[in-house]
Amino acid sequence: MDAKPLNLWCNAQFPETAMDELRAGIGTDRLLLSSARQKLNLAAGQADPLLVEADVAFGQPDPNQITDLSNLRWTHLTTAGYTRYDTAEVRTALSRRGAALTNSSSVYSEPCAEHVLSMMLALVRQLPQCLNDQLTTQSWKAAEHRRNCRLLEGQTALILGLGAIAHRLIELLQPFRMNLVAVRRTLGGDEPIRTFPFREVARLVPEADHIVNLLPANASTEDFFNADLIGRMKPTAFIYNIGRGTTVDAIALRTALEIGRIAGAYLDVTDPEPLPPDHPLWRLPNCWITPHTAGGHHNEFSRLVRHFLDNLRRFHRGESLKDRVV
Repeated sequence: MDAKPLNLWCNAQFPETAMDELRAGIGTDRLLLSSARQKLNLAAGQADPLLVEADVAFGQPDPNQITDLSNLRWTHLTTAGYTRYDTAEVRTALSRRGAALTNSSSVYSEPCAEHVLSMMLALVRQLPQCLNDQLTTQSWKAAEHRRNCRLLEGQTALILGLGAIAHRLIELLQPFRMNLVAVRRTLGGDEPIRTFPFREVARLVPEADHIVNLLPANASTEDFFNADLIGRMKPTAFIYNIGRGTTVDAIALRTALEIGRIAGAYLDVTDPEPLPPDHPLWRLPNCWITPHTAGGHHNEFSRLVRHFLDNLRRFHRGESLKDRVV
């Protein structure tokens, strides 16, 4: 058990209610607030002289700085993604000195999974098309929309990646009696559904009605869902990207949508991001876009703080940390 008070550095610009929770929850530990705090947790943090004093970093510290600071024992990220920190240099440096890196996957698994389920249900039940009728022609296309409605029951969803979001999505989809399949980098033997290594994805894509991309951004996943895989999709299939925009070949996807090669795409992430107002994807009738909002929820910042405080108590007690990456 670590009874000694810790120096906790933070560069997140939380709302005052969340900051009050943080201050109240750290007990005798000392809070070091960076002078360059960030309102958006997706942005990269800059090097901060104050971090030199810290035992623990909370937020989005500069990756090079956490690599160099030998006294920094644990870094907790305010995001589920950790691309900036997923380098050999960072992993080696932290592992060498026994330091930990954790993320906030547990905070974002529920909203992201609900987001995917919401869009999946909307598309099979023709809700975007009906909304478009209401906002434009006010046409009563009852026969057409009824004919095009589908049931999730019996359909196949292929999930790319099997992290916290995927596990929660599987729980939400199972009551619909779908055929659920996943691919992941390394099989653990304890997967909740039929799961295959990445090399099997080309065989699985033609069977899928829904392809849910939850892959993180790194060198191995850049354009992972490429022109070949898009070309193997059913003409009636949808792809959903909740991972990172760089994991899908944007040109190949745009071409497939323009010629009606696939039924449609739902994108919460894009490449580039933000998507420029004049980008063709905005105007395609079979492409639906949200501005990286899948993880958003009304008490997001309080949940981030509570997740960190839970891990902080574990850290003090010498227990395993949740959402550990390194």
